[in-house]
Amino acid sequence: MNENGYQSWLKKHPSALETFDEMIVRAKGKKIVVFLDYDGTLSNIVPNPDEAFMSKKMRRVVSEVARCFPTAIISGRSRDKVYGFVKLDDIYYAGSHGLDIAAPFQCQNRPVDKNGEEVVRFQPAQIYQPLIYKILDVLKEETNDIKGVMLENNKFCVSVHFRHVSDKDFPVLEEVVKSLVDDLGEFRLSEGKKVFEIRPDIEWDKGHALEYLLETLGYGSSKDVLPIYIGDDRTDEDAFKAIKKRGKGYSIVVSTSPKDTMASYSLRSPSDVKKFLSRLVTWKNNSDPS
Repeated sequence: MNENGYQSWLKKHPSALETFDEMIVRAKGKKIVVFLDYDGTLSNIVPNPDEAFMSKKMRRVVSEVARCFPTAIISGRSRDKVYGFVKLDDIYYAGSHGLDIAAPFQCQNRPVDKNGEEVVRFQPAQIYQPLIYKILDVLKEETNDIKGVMLENNKFCVSVHFRHVSDKDFPVLEEVVKSLVDDLGEFRLSEGKKVFEIRPDIEWDKGHALEYLLETLGYGSSKDVLPIYIGDDRTDEDAFKAIKKRGKGYSIVVSTSPKDTMASYSLRSPSDVKKFLSRLVTWKNNSDPS
C-alpha cells in the first residue's frame, strides 16, 4: 500500500474513528439507524467464504449496538447464511443484496403464520428463484474443469468465488459467467472482491434495501433520522449513494487502500469497525436519555 497515497485519500474520506467526536455532535437529537455489511466489515475476508466467522467480541458489540439503535445487516449472502454467522435475534437481516428481508425475531410487528413460523417481510425477486437453480446447475457443469471455483447459492443471488482460480484459468471462467448472464437476459453481473455476483436485473440494490428498512421503521420521510452505513465492497456503494441522496447520514467505507467511493468517511478494517461501534454504544449509554 502507498501510505502517502492513502493519507491523501484520507483527506477526502477521513477516519470515522479520528473524527468520531465531530460526527457525533451532529448526531445529537437524531434517531440513529445502523446498517452494516457483513464480509469485510464485521468479519475478515477469508480464503474460504464458508469460514467468514465473526469474532465473539464483534458479535457482542453488534448486540450492544442493536440494543441502542435499530440495526440491520445488508449482505450479498443469503439471509439464512448471514443469520448463521451472526446469530443475533434483535436485528434486521437483508440477504441477497437486500432481495430477502426479514424483521428481528424480537420485533413486535414481526409477521408469523398460523404455526408461529417466520413470514418473510419482503422478497421482490421470488419469481426468479427457479432460474437461480438453473444458473447454479449450468455453472456447476461449465466450471467443473476450472480448478478453484466455488459456487455459492445465496437464494436470490449466485456468487462465483474465484480467489483460488489461477490467472491462466480466470479468462475462461469470466467468459463462462458473462456468456451465461448474456444468454439469460434477466440477470445482471457485478464483481466484488474475488467474486462474481449474478442477480436478477431488477431495480433493487442495497440502497433500495436501506430506504425500504427506513420506511418500515417509520423513518422514511423523517427529518430527524440519521442512517449510518458501513461497508467495504462495490455493492455497498449503492447504499452510500442513497445516504448522499438523502443529504443526512454517515457513509463509511472499510478499506486499507485508496479507492473510488461515494462514502464520506473510512475505516481500515473490521477491527476498526468494532472500535467505532463500541464508541457509538458508549456515547449512547452516556448521553442524556431525553
